[in-house]
Amino acid sequence: MRLHVGCAMWTHAAWQERQPIAGEKLRSYAEWCNAVEGNTTFYATPQRRTVQSWAEQVGPDFRFVVKLPRTVTHERRLAGVDAEMRAYLDAIEPLGPSAHALWVQMPGSFGPNDLGALAAFLRRLPRSYRSAVEVRHPAFFENDSAARQLESVLALVDAEWIPFDTTVLFDGPSASPAEAEARSKKPRLPRRMRALTEFPIVRYHGRDAEERTIAGWQPWLETVVEWLRDGRSPTVFLHTPDNASSLDLARRFYDEIQARLPELAPLPEPQPVEPMTLF
Repeated sequence: MRLHVGCAMWTHAAWQERQPIAGEKLRSYAEWCNAVEGNTTFYATPQRRTVQSWAEQVGPDFRFVVKLPRTVTHERRLAGVDAEMRAYLDAIEPLGPSAHALWVQMPGSFGPNDLGALAAFLRRLPRSYRSAVEVRHPAFFENDSAARQLESVLALVDAEWIPFDTTVLFDGPSASPAEAEARSKKPRLPRRMRALTEFPIVRYHGRDAEERTIAGWQPWLETVVEWLRDGRSPTVFLHTPDNASSLDLARRFYDEIQARLPELAPLPEPQPVEPMTLF
């Protein structure tokens, strides 16, 4: 029985005291959470030696969900991307089994009529990697036929559908400029809570106020507990508008699941950080 939790990043200005060594911020992060979203790979394919350094800072049970480059998903829309994918797969190879899933995040304009391109692309990915797809076109959430078509495409390669739950983010007016900015960038779609594979992946976005974030994830608690009881191994990522509190919230979510499932092992306690001194 394994649950993984994490954030959208592994370093943040608000976490500086917990990450005192500049070159080992991921190592410090991995003492708090056991998964992370690989969002940086969306903007540029990293150097292989950089990825090797990531792999060396985490344990064997840590999970990276690494996003495909935007040239592949948003600019080329999965067509004619062999060279880009070869470079990307070569770069992330040092992660080994820690590369939990290749995250195929499609733009909101990628709809049901584009599923043929998605099916062809997924079939060509190496089967040594797990695939997970995030879609943002409203039809997949509002039209049962479109949802079934997408699920059929994903089932052909045992790929997961990643939901991004932003329902609490859009519930009521923004309380701050950070919330308003988050709402301008995140998709506003119905909550989806159906797992297709043994390894569901959930992205959940809360609010500035901790109590609203916690209230908003309540529907996920029983769903994740049920997945674990069914033998699935989910990964849940916690977002907030500025993400300053996401590290603690991710652990809080894990603790709430563990309170409902005492047989789930608790997360390890982070090593205490020695106070900085002048000498």
